[in-house]
Amino acid sequence: MSEDEHAKRGIDLERPNAARVYDYMIGGRLNYAVDRMFAEQIQQVLPNARHMALTNRAWLRRAARFAAEQGVRQFLDIGSGMPTVGHVHEVVQAIDPASRVVYVDNEPIAVAHSEIVLEGNDNAAMVQADAEYPDEVLEHPTTEALLDFSEPVMVIMAAFVHFIPDSRDPAGLIAAQRSVALYEKSGTPLTLRSPDELRALVKGFEILPPGIVFTPEWRPDGPLEDPPEQSGGLALVARKE
Repeated sequence: MSEDEHAKRGIDLERPNAARVYDYMIGGRLNYAVDRMFAEQIQQVLPNARHMALTNRAWLRRAARFAAEQGVRQFLDIGSGMPTVGHVHEVVQAIDPASRVVYVDNEPIAVAHSEIVLEGNDNAAMVQADAEYPDEVLEHPTTEALLDFSEPVMVIMAAFVHFIPDSRDPAGLIAAQRSVALYEKSGTPLTLRSPDELRALVKGFEILPPGIVFTPEWRPDGPLEDPPEQSGGLALVARKE
């Protein structure tokens, strides 16, 4: 793709992008040199960063499968990133092919590749939108065509919430790390949150067992091979009647 085509698609190759960095961390190929260089910088500060990304991806698949097994047939994956093996639609449509999935991301390459992957799948689609503006997502024609919000919908925010800045003064501030400082220089800075802060984000929802835990501890498929805290990420699934 030429520089003009990159510019036309809104792709900034001067700064790393979270979706592409994450793709590189989990072994994907939809990334650029600037993303790979940034990922290597992160791993110098956080040696288990790749492990963190992989355990998060595994949790996402378990959570989606759990919801499908509970009868949920609609999924809204916000900040979905690059299409990789084991994407949400593959997991839930293996349980019920009629399951409907809407992916949301504002990264042009993630959107373009997702559209290619989803071509011919009438029950899954990609929406290019900024998830910090919910109306852009919920009122998008594609969302309205695929999802019926009078029925249960699983909203997924995997490896996404920490990219939403906090406008309030949260209790229990998390100590700043150098990895956070590095992300500040990227196009998608981080805001780390404690379990209490995550609990506040889902106030009014019922947090399902096992509660707010490290990603490998959330309904694991088998015995844990590594200390769960090495995942570096917390996970929860909550519901609202």
